[in-house]
Amino acid sequence: MHILTGTRIRERRLSLSRKQADVAAAAGISAAYLNLIEHNRRPVGASLMARLADALAVPAAELESGREEARLASLREAAAALDGRLGSNAPELDQTAEFAARFPGWADALVSAAGQNQALSQRLVSLSERMTRDPYLLDTLHEALSAATALRSTAAILAEGGEGLTPEWRARFFANLDDDSQRLSRTAQALVAYLDSFEADSAILTPQDEVEAWMAAGSAPLDQATDLASDAARDLAQAHLDRMDAERQILPDEDLTRAAAEAGDPLAMAQMLGQPLDLVMHRLALVRPSGYDGAGLLICDGAGVMVLRRAAHGFGLPRQGDACALWPLFQSLANPQTALRVRVEMPDGATFDTLSYATRAQPGGLLGPILSRAQMLIVPAGADRAEPPLPIGSSCRICPRDACPARREPSILSAG
Repeated sequence: MHILTGTRIRERRLSLSRKQADVAAAAGISAAYLNLIEHNRRPVGASLMARLADALAVPAAELESGREEARLASLREAAAALDGRLGSNAPELDQTAEFAARFPGWADALVSAAGQNQALSQRLVSLSERMTRDPYLLDTLHEALSAATALRSTAAILAEGGEGLTPEWRARFFANLDDDSQRLSRTAQALVAYLDSFEADSAILTPQDEVEAWMAAGSAPLDQATDLASDAARDLAQAHLDRMDAERQILPDEDLTRAAAEAGDPLAMAQMLGQPLDLVMHRLALVRPSGYDGAGLLICDGAGVMVLRRAAHGFGLPRQGDACALWPLFQSLANPQTALRVRVEMPDGATFDTLSYATRAQPGGLLGPILSRAQMLIVPAGADRAEPPLPIGSSCRICPRDACPARREPSILSAG
């Protein structure tokens, strides 16, 4: 079996835990173009191959070689991953080729085991980061500890000086015990349910969830996409690929990157390119040229239902159908064909610049329905604007802003 060049580039990048955007920037190309290369949809010239090899710290010959060289490279990477932990029993790298030639089955087994070990290590790191940085988890744990502390304090007062309390004060303390115990019970139930989801972290509930997981993993070719378990998800993914290809034909990466450097403002870019603003926003979130690193994109239909969610770095997304009503995305539905630029602030203090734009269409003609769609481009806030940000959240259930005028349900983090 011959391993294609793009596949080798992707394997090498993943083995280094490097992001497409980082490698693409080092090689002087866009992340979208590198994605096409890794999926063997674009040829790689000698000059670009040299830049990619330099960015990936590997000889260009290894990226261009077939299965045998790929096996040798994987074996060397597996040995390097040990980081000297075997001491004097470290693998004899000068005999790698002989080992692979004499025991190809064992060589493949070792490469497979090393890959599984790396995947498990990455998942362990991911779960560790989730346990220590997940705002929902941290806030819920804080709420549980707060309720437990209040219970302990009230119980201590009753136990140590209960006989000297008046009936009125005793009744107050018992009422406090009841309130705090109910608060702790609700929080504990929510926490257990959330922790249970960690075990099923890879279990996708809807076709849209499958597609989002597939996009987050790099949009692998459909015949290799393990994230797409259902036929419905594969249909959605194919429609997404077709749409992306069509938009790329209309607005190539090179034109978008040039416009981003010259104009900067998406609306000015759209005017300079003579293209619709929503198309420019879609392409900015996909290509992420300079100035739009870490950009995200949300798209909803006229009912406010998310049809595309590309997370921006640090911008917490809720479960489907549970988004904050204050997002400018939804406000733009009432102001079609008008670009709304709003700086927002999440409960943890992170700020983002958003650009929202809604469109309306009548694909069925004058007698057909009017369909609305809104999109919101999200980028980490810059330092060029001084207006106060709009306080928003991810969803009411985990938002600590009790006085929010748009609250739909009590927060699990509130005492009441």
